Amino acid sequence: MIFRPEKLKIRDQRMKPFIDAAELWDYIRNTPSDPVRVREIIAKSLDKNRLTLAETAVLLNADDPELIQEIKLGARTLKEKVYGQRIVLFAPLYIGNLCTNNCAYCGFKSSNKQAKRVTLDHDEIISQVTALEDSGQKRLILVYGEHPKYDAHFIAESVRTVYSVKSGPGEIRRVNINAAPLDIDGFRIVKDAGIGTYQIFQETYHEETYAKVHLGGMKRNFDWRLTALDRAQEAGIDDVGIGALFGLYDWRFEVLGLVRHTNHFEAVYNVGPHTISFPRIQFASQLNIDKSHLVQDDQFTRLVAILRLAVPYTGLILTAREPAHIRDEIMQFGVSQIDGGTNLELGGYSKKKVKEAEDQDIDLEQFQINDNRTLNEIMNDLIEHKYIPSFCTACYRLGRTGEHFMEFSVPGFIKRFCQPNAILTLVEYLEDYAPAETKAKGYDLIREKLNEIDDIAFREKLIGKIDQIKAGKRDLYY
Repeated sequence: MIFRPEKLKIRDQRMKPFIDAAELWDYIRNTPSDPVRVREIIAKSLDKNRLTLAETAVLLNADDPELIQEIKLGARTLKEKVYGQRIVLFAPLYIGNLCTNNCAYCGFKSSNKQAKRVTLDHDEIISQVTALEDSGQKRLILVYGEHPKYDAHFIAESVRTVYSVKSGPGEIRRVNINAAPLDIDGFRIVKDAGIGTYQIFQETYHEETYAKVHLGGMKRNFDWRLTALDRAQEAGIDDVGIGALFGLYDWRFEVLGLVRHTNHFEAVYNVGPHTISFPRIQFASQLNIDKSHLVQDDQFTRLVAILRLAVPYTGLILTAREPAHIRDEIMQFGVSQIDGGTNLELGGYSKKKVKEAEDQDIDLEQFQINDNRTLNEIMNDLIEHKYIPSFCTACYRLGRTGEHFMEFSVPGFIKRFCQPNAILTLVEYLEDYAPAETKAKGYDLIREKLNEIDDIAFREKLIGKIDQIKAGKRDLYY
């Protein structure tokens, strides 16, 4: 065995803070950007190579409108190379909004006496999951406040409850988690419940700003939150999601923070985050923040394109915080996952009512959403734009996570699995849930995509699986 001290040194960085604000600002302030360099960096990304902090800073500093358009075009091309035309769908399910934290931007903050505090019990979870399954959902992310009640055992039990619900042909095949940081033992307990991704957002990577907006509770501890997903990795959860809440601090700094976080995972654990999220601040009950860093639409579309180029193999998540027209635009630049048919009200899905923004009970919701379309409306829109809506969970269930996911995705092989699996889950939706109009459009799209497959033998096998689904089989995948 060859002793490599440099590898040992990297392993010593486990569960240690890794953000140096001065370093990130030095990249932003002192990295020149010129057309030749920007184009070289875009070309590097299109070869499916992750960008360095310095290279990402070059793109962040490219303010010329023509260069910004080239960045967006590059991101669009890269997305098609790595992910094809599929868009993975999920729905958030809020389990409880008790919270001991006092975060200035959050409607669930402990100081908000207007918030209506609710924790779903066993039967209420079943009711919500049944409603979600009856609409066609297959993937959920469960969301919890930070409170002693929502410990690892509570989270694990709610996960098992969700998996137990079967309504007609419906079932939830992947449960992801958005919850407070745990210790290593806690992460192990949650892992044993069969979760998919564990998602924790740093909110802002700027420690001084972090202290200003987190006014009370365990979340005030910047380093405990920053190293949380290291502890998840130590517990064997190799499928993790990171994110920043854009609008708390300079958007360029937050982009570099996300890339630095990705660097850390790859250096220490040999795998990047499975997903990156980039929500923008939206209206919330008792919202009280400095609005000087709010991100404008043009900045938002630009930063998503830069992230896509910076981390070619990381899934990018865009949520219903954004209105439909912004989602339609940004999906072109690299988004691979969106939520659909979203309802943030505690217990809201079983009411089976689509609420416009003005009808939302903001005291029962963490923030206001701006895309209120039903799941089928979003499915229909995706199909019309030639995207393949996907509920695929194959990689997770076949162990293609963490380093194994990288083995498949980095050479580009994942596209061979993902697009056929997306088609198979779309066929399930068309057969079980879609109205006639969506069903017709969906099968027209599937025929187009089948005709694009050059491998005739593979195409015939895929058609065979489609025929099996039409005949009543379910849950077929590669």
